[in-house]
Amino acid sequence: MLPQTNAEWLTALQTPGESRAAALEALRRLLLRGLGFALADRVGSREHPILEDAVQEALLKILAHLDTFQGRSRFTTWAQKIAVREALTMLRRKSWEDVALEDLQPPEGDFIPPALADKAANPAHHSERQALMALLMRLMQEELTEKQRRALMAVAVHGMPLAEVARRMNTNRNALYKLLHDARRRLKKRLEAEGLSPADLAAAFQEPQ
Repeated sequence: MLPQTNAEWLTALQTPGESRAAALEALRRLLLRGLGFALADRVGSREHPILEDAVQEALLKILAHLDTFQGRSRFTTWAQKIAVREALTMLRRKSWEDVALEDLQPPEGDFIPPALADKAANPAHHSERQALMALLMRLMQEELTEKQRRALMAVAVHGMPLAEVARRMNTNRNALYKLLHDARRRLKKRLEAEGLSPADLAAAFQEPQ
């Protein structure tokens, strides 16, 4: 008989032997089916191999963190949330797998990130954005190290996930976070010396009212 209550799931997964193997297989099927529904609009097929990979990774994390389950929800709900997080992480990573950090560096000439480009903006507003972005690019070139520029462009401008950038740069999240923190602090100091602030830049890229 498969586990039903939270206590039964915990007991089965913590007890070596056939009951544990059966519980793992039952949980694997539950998580796989749940991901198929939850991510149907993203993967297109419930047979997508990334779903199975995500479930396998989720099972490892679930087993390693059974002692953190506090019983505030159903065990299967808690486990499903872990599986969804794993699947979304894998999907984000896959969407960036063909993009090199070098591809995210600013091109020569005027540059406005695609996410900030407003084709409907009036010419004066568009020119202001271009001028401020050109200033920011120049300050990044003058104030930041190459490593800081690569990381900041990837994370802050193009939105590459922090974990993916850390992996590409052969570092860890904490070290990357410090690198970005130092870069932002140096840019903020230089902007203030130019008579600007991060708030001024943010206001320039907001939609006009």
